[in-house]
Amino acid sequence: MTGEPTTGERVAGEPVGGEPVTGSVAVSLRPVLPGDLDVFFAMMRDPEARRVAAFTTADPDDRAAFDAHWARVLAGGNVHRTVLADGAPVGHVAVYGEPGDRQVTYWIDRAHWGRGVATAALRALLDLVPERPLHARAAADNAASLRVLRRCGFTVTGHDRDWAHGRGEETDEVVLVLPA
Repeated sequence: MTGEPTTGERVAGEPVGGEPVTGSVAVSLRPVLPGDLDVFFAMMRDPEARRVAAFTTADPDDRAAFDAHWARVLAGGNVHRTVLADGAPVGHVAVYGEPGDRQVTYWIDRAHWGRGVATAALRALLDLVPERPLHARAAADNAASLRVLRRCGFTVTGHDRDWAHGRGEETDEVVLVLPA
């Protein structure tokens, strides 16, 4: 982690809550703190965000399962960071998985979509974790997430189809890699 905020740049025409965004936001990463989990839990329960993300937990209301998941996640040897926008927690970003199949993931609060936060956070994570290759997956119709991944250097390597709890149906997904 660089410790220095990155300025998120909005893409022209990308709305936040239906309203155009002006200006930019300072984005930085820090280790996940216990209080961040309340923010993450609330974000995961947003039905629209779950639909867009598609590949989510089966029961967004199960706080015990959520807490158990995060206890395992934070005890593991992976890299998980809280995303801060102008100093406030607005999401999380991570690199996880076995060597040779390390994956990136991120989740940004819907209130901050369209502000460049995900792109800035993923770039900061990639600076923090220099290992390559890294892999990613996104729902095929999640144009915003695919745009973030491409801006950060990921390229499409394939397609898959899997059950998406956030939609309650099988969903097409795009498989990407950030090469060595």
